[in-house]
Amino acid sequence: MSERLTIGELASRTGVATSALRYWEELGLLPAPERVSGQRRYPPSAAGLVGVVLALRNVGFTLREVKAFVASRSPAGDGWRELYERKLTELDQRIAQAQAARTAIAHGLACPHENISECPNFARGVAAILAGSSLEEAHEAAHSR
Repeated sequence: MSERLTIGELASRTGVATSALRYWEELGLLPAPERVSGQRRYPPSAAGLVGVVLALRNVGFTLREVKAFVASRSPAGDGWRELYERKLTELDQRIAQAQAARTAIAHGLACPHENISECPNFARGVAAILAGSSLEEAHEAAHSR
């Protein structure tokens, strides 16, 4: 029989808590391991799968998306590409939102008013947000006269 890892050994090799490994197993991210005297015994390849989960989490995939990715991994399938394309679109939107937020904060710091609440630009931006504008639209409205 080839080498099998206890959950503690897998946790040690991957840096992932045993509680997280159990949870990932429950979610179907890790296949149910065989049991020896009631203890989980993972194949060494489980460490690679844990690495895949970690890598996908680090680039922004949710555990639900990771599960879809794991399920889409078949020799002929390229369902993972659709997941990647959707995540890339989502990340582009988040980056744009973060850039707009950064610009708004930088303008707030550059505001000559002692109290930002007294700034007419800030008041116009708040009014635009209350009217349903996005941050980008509100910022534009605040600075257009």
